[in-house]
Amino acid sequence: MTKAKSEYWQNIVDRANSHTGKQVPFFTLAPMEAVTDTVFRRVVDYAAAPDAYYTEFVNARSIAHPKAKFSVQGRLAVVEHEKLPIAQIWGNRPEDFVTAIEELKKDGYQAIDINMGCPDGTVIKNAGGSDLIRHPHDAAAIIQAAKTIGLPVSVKTRIGFNELETYKRWLPFLLQQDIQVLTVHLRTRKEQSKVPAHYELIDDILAMRDTISPQTLIQFNGDIKDRQAGLALAESHPGIDGIMIGRGIFENPWAFELNPQPHSLDEALELLNLQLDLHDEVTNLYGPRHFQKLKRFFKIYVRSFSYASDLRLALMETQSTTDVRKVLAEFDAQWQAHKVQQAAN
Repeated sequence: MTKAKSEYWQNIVDRANSHTGKQVPFFTLAPMEAVTDTVFRRVVDYAAAPDAYYTEFVNARSIAHPKAKFSVQGRLAVVEHEKLPIAQIWGNRPEDFVTAIEELKKDGYQAIDINMGCPDGTVIKNAGGSDLIRHPHDAAAIIQAAKTIGLPVSVKTRIGFNELETYKRWLPFLLQQDIQVLTVHLRTRKEQSKVPAHYELIDDILAMRDTISPQTLIQFNGDIKDRQAGLALAESHPGIDGIMIGRGIFENPWAFELNPQPHSLDEALELLNLQLDLHDEVTNLYGPRHFQKLKRFFKIYVRSFSYASDLRLALMETQSTTDVRKVLAEFDAQWQAHKVQQAAN
């Protein structure tokens, strides 16, 4: 297992090993737009915590801009006693990263991740995210500027923009930039998530790391649904330092569980109620939150049981957390009556 370049990342490596007393990859929850805010991070932490979290991706220019900074406060909100996430930021101007990271450092953030893999068209039009794969000179300038503030800097990227073979020059280029962690989503920007992740490239990428920058931690992302799948992948490819799980959390909120076990409907709805409570808490702290965005989470908790589709449809008609609680209370009453009737029969 690679020794990290900073105390911050070494602590994450050590935390992962402490779970089992042996060397295993660290596990992280991927940065996801309108998903990995302080509310959902704490839900995941309650269910089964990863070793590290990332914020939603945030425009570097907005963080310190006198007018725009207020619009990104929710993305960067970290409540008291929450496990501090890694701030993921994007952009294309080195000076924006300097001012942004200065602000993030003042706010208590201890590590930075630069988004060089987002496939969103708007981000690409603004020369950020995966567009930097096509502009390595700009990518290098951003990384060097980011490192001047003194926080550990990592990069999350894809294996190419349009062409798969791009990884052979792009990933070695990034490894030469002396970054802390390189997270590789094993697809190109063009592929997005429409094809299976290219696990066949893992050993080649690990060999690049070992040759170019042996102390850079390598983390892989793409089609990894839970801890067990991540451990199996690491066992098949010795040298993997970290596993990042993204969409898998939508299929299983206990994806990071150390000892997987079946979970009941009651446990799933407990998580949903926790999310409602935390949503209201953050609304009180930082102002109104977009309720409609909350609806994308319903499918995480309401699935794989009788009448799940009916309950989801009812929840999608709600307009507030109060409405959601009312629907859940009505469902619970009906569900308990159903179980009593089944027991009687």
